[in-house]
Amino acid sequence: MIRANGIGDRVAVTCLPAILHNRPERIADRLRQRIRTARAMGWSRIRIAYAECGSGGAIDRVLAEEGAERIGGPHCYAFFAGAADFDRLMEEEPGSFFLTDYLVRHFQALVVEGMGLDRHPELLPMIFGNYRRVIYLAQTEDPALQAQAKAAAERLGLAYEYRHTGYGEFAQFVADSA
Repeated sequence: MIRANGIGDRVAVTCLPAILHNRPERIADRLRQRIRTARAMGWSRIRIAYAECGSGGAIDRVLAEEGAERIGGPHCYAFFAGAADFDRLMEEEPGSFFLTDYLVRHFQALVVEGMGLDRHPELLPMIFGNYRRVIYLAQTEDPALQAQAKAAAERLGLAYEYRHTGYGEFAQFVADSA
């Protein structure tokens, strides 16, 4: 996104470990550390590509305290799909589990191992028993990722749907970051 917008000379990206999504209560403190490090490095405008992510408002409190801003929405699925489309998908079927390109690539580590399903397969119906479908919100059109996403849905015992969303509202957020 940075290359596509030609803003690499004005924007720097730093990431937190993706596994934090399995422990959203830990995200805010890690963001605070990264924000303070960025400020110490001379960055004056800090924008966060985390949505609310299940932190119970902790991310927004840290950002208010630290003078940083984030992309809108409850999670990345909403900003990739677009808020209105995401709301429609959830109204249509509240039991929807979403995948992005990143989650498809790292499904084994983040979902299977991250949730302990590899060690405790008996957890599968407890964790996913109320889900009905997997919706792959694809940022790219990649047949290999589509096949992996379909295999992930089968692994979870859920129906599979594919929707190419591109980068949705995230694209504008990145462009506006310069």
